[in-house]
Amino acid sequence: MLLIEQNPQESIREYVYRFLKLNIIHLNLPPGQNISEQDVATQLQVSRTPVREAFIKLAQENLLDIIPQKGTYVSLIDTEQVEESKFVRETLEKEIIQHACTQFPAEELFQLQSSLALQELCISEKNYLRFFELDEAMHGIIFKGCKKSRTWNMLQLMNAHYNRVRILNLKDKAFEWDQLLVQHRELVRAISEQDIVLGAKIIDVHLNKVVVDLEHLRAEHSDYFMQIKRQPFSI
Repeated sequence: MLLIEQNPQESIREYVYRFLKLNIIHLNLPPGQNISEQDVATQLQVSRTPVREAFIKLAQENLLDIIPQKGTYVSLIDTEQVEESKFVRETLEKEIIQHACTQFPAEELFQLQSSLALQELCISEKNYLRFFELDEAMHGIIFKGCKKSRTWNMLQLMNAHYNRVRILNLKDKAFEWDQLLVQHRELVRAISEQDIVLGAKIIDVHLNKVVVDLEHLRAEHSDYFMQIKRQPFSI
């Protein structure tokens, strides 16, 4: 697992939770893997109490399955949650982009432009995790520039399964990173030039890519996904 430093104002419980969630999202703790309180406590050199509390919180977020008398497992990716998260994000972000293309602060626009240069560097170095972080931060900056940071934070609470699919996509050797960067550039251009039509067009293509690639990912990594519930056939 990827070790991270504890932030100065962060409690041990918050730190353990953030450590586990990051590793689940980044697939260092892959779907279906067994995980024990004692192992995590030993690795982080903390007591089991904050680990247990983090487990409970992650279970409430559908990222861990705690099965009495059997153990705790990283939840399989639920495609229904992926599609619901995509629906909510798409619905909100289309409105945000429309607002951003009408008026957007110069400071946040500069941050978006700076992010593009860093994303290009990530592609050249094939650093998909850092690219994912920059991608997330970029969308967060757009929400912040529209004074909707709390809306972005709300989205993050339901994006875990969606983001695991995005990470899986970025890890795929066949994934076209350059295409994603082109979309980001066009999005920033739409905001800079106040082009609402271009902004709406790009965000629609951009956010739908996860769903388009979902069947391929399910076929390649079937053990990572929950089985699709089939409706009983009736005449």
